[in-house]
Amino acid sequence: MPLFIMTTFRSLCIALSVLSFAGSPLFSASENSSPNVLFIVVDDLRPELGCYGSEAIQTPHIDRLASQGSLFENAYCQVPVCGASRASFMTGLYPTPERFVRYFARADEDAPGVVDIPLWFKNNGYTTISNGKIYHDRDDNAGSWDEIHRPNDFRVYLLPENQGLPFKEQVAWEGADVGDDDYPSGRLANKIIEDMKRAKREGTPFFLTAGFTKPHLPFNAPKKYWDLYDASSIQLADNPYQPIGSPSHAMHGFHELRGYGGIPDEGPISDEIAKNLIHGYYASTSYTDAMVGRLLDALAELEMDGNTIVFLIGDHGWQLGEHALWCKHSLFKTSLHTPMVVRAPGMQAGQRVEGIVEFVDIYPTLCELAGLEAPTHLQGRSLVPMIEAGASAGKEAAFGRYHRGECVKTERYQYSEWGNQARMLYDHQTDPAENRNVSEDPVNAEVIRSMRTLLREHKETL
Repeated sequence: MPLFIMTTFRSLCIALSVLSFAGSPLFSASENSSPNVLFIVVDDLRPELGCYGSEAIQTPHIDRLASQGSLFENAYCQVPVCGASRASFMTGLYPTPERFVRYFARADEDAPGVVDIPLWFKNNGYTTISNGKIYHDRDDNAGSWDEIHRPNDFRVYLLPENQGLPFKEQVAWEGADVGDDDYPSGRLANKIIEDMKRAKREGTPFFLTAGFTKPHLPFNAPKKYWDLYDASSIQLADNPYQPIGSPSHAMHGFHELRGYGGIPDEGPISDEIAKNLIHGYYASTSYTDAMVGRLLDALAELEMDGNTIVFLIGDHGWQLGEHALWCKHSLFKTSLHTPMVVRAPGMQAGQRVEGIVEFVDIYPTLCELAGLEAPTHLQGRSLVPMIEAGASAGKEAAFGRYHRGECVKTERYQYSEWGNQARMLYDHQTDPAENRNVSEDPVNAEVIRSMRTLLREHKETL
């Protein structure tokens, strides 16, 4: 569809939607039984969860959700950074060298006129409310929502010694002895529950989001979640070194972490600091898990769980010292592999989908689960047939990029390249942790050709 037609259509839809809600309750009566949608996006969440086979982090409520629905074992984001990843999956479009590139990427600037998920649901009779961090910027595609609630929930400190510190001296973790609602995530959960109650009273299908920022830095969470873990038992990464044979292009200086007080401006992170960071990440993850539990319990108490799709993802992966890296911003599996769990009315419980899926598949999947025809611009595909068939076979490949680098992941291999400057190949059958780059091994010449062909053919479709 030509861009000017898409833009005009989008503007008309927004105007009609605004008129339809003017002078009426936010939630209004619906004549159909369309399922509700609760879309949970957790910032920086890696798939180190109980339901993914890890014993390190306690996540009983996400594990519960997975036991009631379907868990995707091999889900990959398109871009390992917040703004670009979110703009991509919210529009259902792959990134390109010019689109969805940096952490501050905006969907309304990089893909103007494209109807995103909430606008599509809004145009189909849903009340759409953005709670928390969904887009990177609060006002990105603001017209797609009936309501936007975005509290300041990043660098919130409650311990007196941490309050009032200059920005560059603010610490990377905190565990104040306070209640869940004293940190912002608890209050966000309360807001979402009130939205559910409002919808129950007024009777319309809703598209509600829960955008939790923890475990994003700083790792600030109530002390009781820190106490879930024995500090002396925290384990460092098994591979705290640059992969053998990997190019400098694959590495970065994790400057996001270096912006906090007590973190060295350059060089490695000490074991003591590393253990505190890992402890904080675990505590923050468990805190968010508890908030997810609140939402699931509220749906059950309101007798809405039987008609609500719950879709949970992390926006990308995160490094905890693997490959001598922290944060995201890489084309390693640790940055690209993400949790994806969905529960929907009528869905068989306890399914594990092994095939490769991508974040561009979220939009068409939500449409099919909700019984909506999907818009024609989408570049992913619905995962509902995989779920219904209990199929292990997924896509042939998943594609990602970050800045000038691009990568392709197949069942066995992950290949990355930076033009003609550098490349990486990891054999996940023999080296699942990606500790040895084998791109220069002559035995893999045919594999390299095959992976490059996949990349070329993918780019030709964009």
